Amino acid sequence: MSQHLPPGQMAPHIPADLYHHAQATGQPVVIVVHDTTPAGFPWQKLLIPFAIAGAAALGTWGVVAALCWLMDVASHTATVIASAAGPVGAGGITIKLFSKK
Repeated sequence: MSQHLPPGQMAPHIPADLYHHAQATGQPVVIVVHDTTPAGFPWQKLLIPFAIAGAAALGTWGVVAALCWLMDVASHTATVIASAAGPVGAGGITIKLFSKK
């Protein structure tokens, strides 16, 4: 495959003195293009979205587990405080939450 440039126009990656010398002597100019396209399926395009989705799912489960633990601790704390405090009263109405046996 040969590509001819219009007169006065030079390929940007060829040194000017070599190009003009080749034109003056009639030597052919060979341009080699290295293709850097990887062969096969681009796994990075597929793995990055799955990694982000997996991290979001794990983070969500972590938040749910932390909230469950926090509610469990809060309920135990309320139970301990209520059993230690005895009857609870407000405005003349007294309620005994837990009976001691």
